[in-house]
Amino acid sequence: MQILRSAALGAALVAVVSSSLAAPAPYYQWRSKLTGALACSPTPLGEGWVRSNGPYRDARCEKPIVAK
Repeated sequence: MQILRSAALGAALVAVVSSSLAAPAPYYQWRSKLTGALACSPTPLGEGWVRSNGPYRDARCEKPIVAK
């Protein structure tokens, strides 16, 4: 019973520490192949879109991430 309690406490500790180190996904500007329209998204929008600029910190693609 003591081993199970220690394992559960260890798993909870790992979950808390790993979630505190997580960062939001970067956003990228995507350009439509068809119309040239721009969209901002952290994930690809489909076959009709190509990545144009990025990465950005915000969902409006206004604040670029500066590499250190």
